Amino acid sequence: MTATLSTHVLDTARGVPAAGLAIQLKRCSPDAALIGDFVTNADGRVDGGLLADGQATPGTYELTFHAGDYLRACGVILAEPPFLDVIPIRFGLGASGHYHVPLLLSPYGYSTYRGS
Repeated sequence: MTATLSTHVLDTARGVPAAGLAIQLKRCSPDAALIGDFVTNADGRVDGGLLADGQATPGTYELTFHAGDYLRACGVILAEPPFLDVIPIRFGLGASGHYHVPLLLSPYGYSTYRGS
């Protein structure tokens, strides 16, 4: 079994899933590579998962959440520059198991954790 990866973004300021939020996934080490660009669905999740079969290798990865673009699209008036614009989250991925990296988002704060 290889590792799998998912995410879920919730807009805590509005109390809804963050639909339409752009996300980029990169592998940082052992060899740097762009894995893909994704957009959250109506439930704040990525359809089909973030890693295809065989893409998960142990190492360091980074999810980049384009929060500023999402918030502006929702009609939130942000300062220039916005307090939160692009949110990178770097984490380690082992050889097997499921890794879930949720993001709880508002215009002035966010939190994450290893979910299930």
